[in-house]
Amino acid sequence: MSGQFDFCSHGKKVLDTELQALEKIRYYIDNSFTLACELILHCQGKVIVMGMGKSGHIGRKIAATLASTGTPAFFVHPGEASHGDLGMIKKSDVVIAISNSGEATEILALLPVIKRLGIAMISMTGQPESSMAKMAQVNLQVTVDKEACPLNLAPTSSTTATLVMGDAVAIAVMEARGFTADDFALSHPGGALGRKLLLRIADVMHSGELLPMIEEHASIKDALLEISHKGLGMTAIVDHNQQLRGIFTDGDLRRLLDNHVDIHNTSIGEVMSSNPQTISPQLLAAEGLKLMEDNKINGLLVTENNQLVGALNMHDLLKAGVM
Repeated sequence: MSGQFDFCSHGKKVLDTELQALEKIRYYIDNSFTLACELILHCQGKVIVMGMGKSGHIGRKIAATLASTGTPAFFVHPGEASHGDLGMIKKSDVVIAISNSGEATEILALLPVIKRLGIAMISMTGQPESSMAKMAQVNLQVTVDKEACPLNLAPTSSTTATLVMGDAVAIAVMEARGFTADDFALSHPGGALGRKLLLRIADVMHSGELLPMIEEHASIKDALLEISHKGLGMTAIVDHNQQLRGIFTDGDLRRLLDNHVDIHNTSIGEVMSSNPQTISPQLLAAEGLKLMEDNKINGLLVTENNQLVGALNMHDLLKAGVM
């Protein structure tokens, strides 16, 4: 519509400005960046992140990212720190102080105590000659040419640059630690992410009396009763030692009925599918999902040394929140 404000062009202009700021930040990943990462990597305590206003919001995110990637960290509000919360900080900790100007009075008021306690400090500022930068062991420069705000006032490009620098530090330290997906899962036990990284086949499979299983000399009719009773749409076929011999599914039944096979007098061993797809109980449930998707099947038998120990289907993974 003519005369309508062009939100898209203004939105793209903001992105262009912030992308330019990030290109500049690339050049600040230098020896100071290495020193900051080494301080954090060798920290014997916790990383304490501080910041006021918008810098505080960014600081909370940086602390959370550090904590979830193997570096114990938390955010302390500078205003609260001067009224008792400074007691949370110990000599073995490392402080990351964030201020675009490098002159945040609430943080500067804390620095004499931090220095007196001998606590290592990293500053993240847009002003390398600021008071904070000069008092820190290491300054991570996050200078931007301009904010994305047309008034050049609202923190936009500067907060984005600071957040990205924090991400760069956290992930570089994470990789130096050799932090693995299993480590990540332990700090994310809740939600879909935790389920995908922690839940194993043994946690979701049917076993014991709930396991659909019948011996190979039984009739097709007996197999159908087992499938119906256990409700997984399949049954495993085993020998007398419970060694897996094959599988029989709802789909196999439909094919048999089309061929007019006598379900009362034909043994299940004659019509079962041999060499069925199996999985170990120790593998991740997410791996079971991929196996089913890759092979276009709806169920899996679980074995150890060809011994049948469990079974599961897509519905079990759906109910467990893996998919």
